[in-house]
Amino acid sequence: MTITLAKKVDLAFLPTPLHPLTQLSEKLGGPAIYIKRDDQTGLALGGNKTRKLEFILAQALAGQADCVITAGASQSNHCRQTAAAAARLGLECHLILGGEKPADINGNILLDTMLGAHLHFAGNNRKGEDIPALVESLKQQGKRPFVVPYGGSNCFGAMAYINAMGELKSQLETANLKMDHIVFASSSGGTHAGLALGNQLLDLNINVMGINNDKQSSDTPLERVIETLCTETLAALSIDAPVPEIKLNHDYIADGYGVINQLDKHALSSLAQTEGIILDPVYTGRAMGALIDMIRQGKFSKDDNVLFWHTGGAPAVFAYAKTLVPA
Repeated sequence: MTITLAKKVDLAFLPTPLHPLTQLSEKLGGPAIYIKRDDQTGLALGGNKTRKLEFILAQALAGQADCVITAGASQSNHCRQTAAAAARLGLECHLILGGEKPADINGNILLDTMLGAHLHFAGNNRKGEDIPALVESLKQQGKRPFVVPYGGSNCFGAMAYINAMGELKSQLETANLKMDHIVFASSSGGTHAGLALGNQLLDLNINVMGINNDKQSSDTPLERVIETLCTETLAALSIDAPVPEIKLNHDYIADGYGVINQLDKHALSSLAQTEGIILDPVYTGRAMGALIDMIRQGKFSKDDNVLFWHTGGAPAVFAYAKTLVPA
């Protein structure tokens, strides 16, 4: 199928690497594990949101916006990459961050500041509840604000990961390789929607499994959120196709968002000490912890090829130093 996606601006260094995790695979004694390195998209230390922002900010430029607004947790990787993309494109950037301004500025907050973003700390409102008031304030100042959705998750963000699945398909064909499973961190839903749609539309026949790491703040299950994103994306692309099955594992939410447990710590140290690759404690650490646990439970065949899609986030690790390495 030929898929004509929306216009994008070039921000990421693509394609990102695909390579085996030989040492980790041998250590676990299970399936062959591979990794897709979206931590190496290049913009301000990388991450999956850069792919999304290529499509989303093309809409901002088309609408002649002069500033962008988005929201996230205090150590949001999405906010950091939005600030970097805005700087690259000459746009003013406003970030609404959960929590209070910390006494020690580190991790992504440090990078946000270096990138010139205007930071607005919003207490418990980390998912954009305060955006409408800021939009109105900026309009009254004569500015033309554009709102980047939470996590970059809308139909344009999903298109980025349909595009990424096309990139993966090309890499697999070149390497004469077949993937049986993809495991990744699933949160706001845009990456998941794009991967699931790309898998279906490109006939890859891979089991696409997201690992949920966040207790839902609304009554809408994350599966329904992702299905809605799929429906909206298919409509935006004028493609008549069914919504793909959304596979989401909720077994590893534990105590909730940003609460680091032993499984997370073990995942971070395992990948660092076998492959020299750094994960973040909140998203990719939780997803890798889930993958390792499922391998140990025998959820995969030894003949399987399993792809871990690294969505980035390493800068956040510095904010968790006391948790990861107790004194």
